[in-house]
Amino acid sequence: MEKYAVLTGDIINFTSLKDKDRLNLINKTEVLIKSWVKQPNLAEVFRGDSYQLMMGDTGEAIKKGIQLICWFKKHSDNKNKINLGSRVSIGIGSIAYNGKSVLDSDGEAFHLSGRNFDKMADNEILRINTADERINEQIAIILTFANIIINQWTTSQAEVIFLAINGYTQTKMAEELGIQQGAVNNRLRVANWKTIQEGIDYIIQLIKE
Repeated sequence: MEKYAVLTGDIINFTSLKDKDRLNLINKTEVLIKSWVKQPNLAEVFRGDSYQLMMGDTGEAIKKGIQLICWFKKHSDNKNKINLGSRVSIGIGSIAYNGKSVLDSDGEAFHLSGRNFDKMADNEILRINTADERINEQIAIILTFANIIINQWTTSQAEVIFLAINGYTQTKMAEELGIQQGAVNNRLRVANWKTIQEGIDYIIQLIKE
C-alpha cells in the first residue's frame, strides 16, 4: 500500500501581528507550501492561521515539517517581541480519495494528522504518527527530546536550519544571509542541528522500512 504524508499545522502568535503583516505572511506561506507539492490544490492555508498539505515522499514531508517550524520562527517580529512559530502534526498512511483540494480529501494519513494535531500538548511543536503503534512509540521517544531542542531555536538559528534542509552549504548560507561562515557554523552548533538531523533521519528510516 502506497504511503502519503499529510501535514496539518497552525501559526503560533499569528494574531499578535498587525493586519498587513498577517496578510503578507499568509501570502508568502501559500506560495511556499504550494511550491513543495505536485499540484497547487495539494497545499492550502485556511482559517487564516492554519495550513494543510499532502506529499507523496514521506521523508521529504518530515523535513518540510521542520522547515515550516523554521519558516514561521524566522518571520518573528523581534522589534515588537512577537515570537512566531508553528505546531505541525504529520500523519503517514494511505489516502482514500483526493477531493478538489487537500481540505476536501480523506484517508488514513488525514485522520492520523488531524486527530493527533488536536491532541498536541502546548509545548509540543512536532508530532509524527503512522498506523503502526510500535513505530509510533519509537518516534515519540525521539520527538520528546527533539521538541525540547527545537523549542529553544532562535530566529537566526531558524534561518540557517531552513537553508540547511534545502541542501545549502555553510558557505552558500553565509552568502545568502550576508554573514560570516563562522557565524553559520556557530548557529548550527548551538541549535544542536546535527543531533536533530540524525534523529529525523532515523525516523525517516523507521517509516520507510
